[in-house]
Amino acid sequence: MTLENAWPELDNVLGDRVTRSKPELVAHGASESYFPLTLPEAVAYPESTEEVSALVRICAAHDVPVIGYGAGTSLEGQAQAFSGGLVVDFARMNKVLEVSQADMDARIQPGVTREALNEDLRATGLFFPVDPGANATLGGMASTRASGTTAVRYGTMRDNVLGLEVVLADGRVIRTGTRARKSAAGYDLTGLFVGAEGTLGLITEMVVRLHGQPEAVSAAVCAFDTIGDAVRAVTDTIQIGIPMARIEFVDAASVAAVNAYSGMDMPLKPHLLVEFHGSEAGVAEQAESFGEILADHKGRGFQWAVTAEDRKALWTVRHHAHWAILAGRKGARAVVTDICVPISRLAETVEATQADLEAHGIAGPILGHVGDGNFHAILLFDPDDPAELDRVKAAADRMVTLALKMGGTATGEHGIGIGKKGFMPREHGEAWQVMGQIKQALDPKGVFNPGKLAPDAK
Repeated sequence: MTLENAWPELDNVLGDRVTRSKPELVAHGASESYFPLTLPEAVAYPESTEEVSALVRICAAHDVPVIGYGAGTSLEGQAQAFSGGLVVDFARMNKVLEVSQADMDARIQPGVTREALNEDLRATGLFFPVDPGANATLGGMASTRASGTTAVRYGTMRDNVLGLEVVLADGRVIRTGTRARKSAAGYDLTGLFVGAEGTLGLITEMVVRLHGQPEAVSAAVCAFDTIGDAVRAVTDTIQIGIPMARIEFVDAASVAAVNAYSGMDMPLKPHLLVEFHGSEAGVAEQAESFGEILADHKGRGFQWAVTAEDRKALWTVRHHAHWAILAGRKGARAVVTDICVPISRLAETVEATQADLEAHGIAGPILGHVGDGNFHAILLFDPDDPAELDRVKAAADRMVTLALKMGGTATGEHGIGIGKKGFMPREHGEAWQVMGQIKQALDPKGVFNPGKLAPDAK
């Protein structure tokens, strides 16, 4: 059956908030990574859980695929409608419903972006810490189990989502979790949907954990002669227990790109960018200990930034890196891939990845959240050269093979989508088939985000 059969019912529920206009389809068919433009059949803009439930029931009855959509910043094709169907855009479900300062949590709708939430929290002394770089929606971040620059201290979305409201494939609405900080009551259904990438249900409400704004924040940047020196400094920092809020790595190629893009003048060497949160005395003590580690690993050019303006300028090198790297090769696109390994194997893995890219003549600047063993490679290719795309994807495959050999994972934060689905059997073995059984149990008709993450139905 097709969307045409479902259209009268969808139109009856949403009216002009469900559309098949070409500009809307194009806007929801693109990806920030290498996937081609893939148009859905329609886009819906619900405003309530009841409307989402009605949409899902209609689509399930007519075998129309349903794909949840936040800000469209996912990198493995999670939000693209490769099987056609209806994209459900949560842009109008973007309210902060309740903030509890005493309990340090907030109840929100999935279309709230992380920047909008933190703006809403400014007067409370609280903030939401998970920062994947892009101004993503919290629903999308939960669906991909996002993390980012602050995960080394505050954890990922898995650690910061307390409960969910979810619409299931038959239209039922369930709530998972509670506002309590722990529970031993049954299966962890919140954890099941966080990271499911919209393949098991659509998130329509969330309770997220908040944190106190630190009394003092300071940041610093430091250059190294080699990638190995920089990454080994990270390993030592983590192992002795210095509580970093952020500890990011950029290689020399990333620095060169940002210098050209943002008019900066950083030395063309690998750099660490770090940030400390805490009391004035605690931050000073942490910085002193970190400085000693840097000296042991030949760090140089150590520069501090304490004011908000100076910190923002310092973090420009990290937050602009993706766009700067793309701008450095006119017309290029990128396979933006990530892997994550145990911290003790990080230096070895980063060095081996850089050597592999150089050996195969692939432009692939390396950067990432090395404080938790996670790093990225932005693998550039000419979109008009299929052979170059094949070489780049083969390099990404070798990165995953190396990560698994080191006891790591195919992705630390970008997720699986369709781009990394082929790696799932290698990483999970028979456990991937169990994921398929869960998918079959909750979504027997394969309505939600078909072809992504889980094994295809047999």
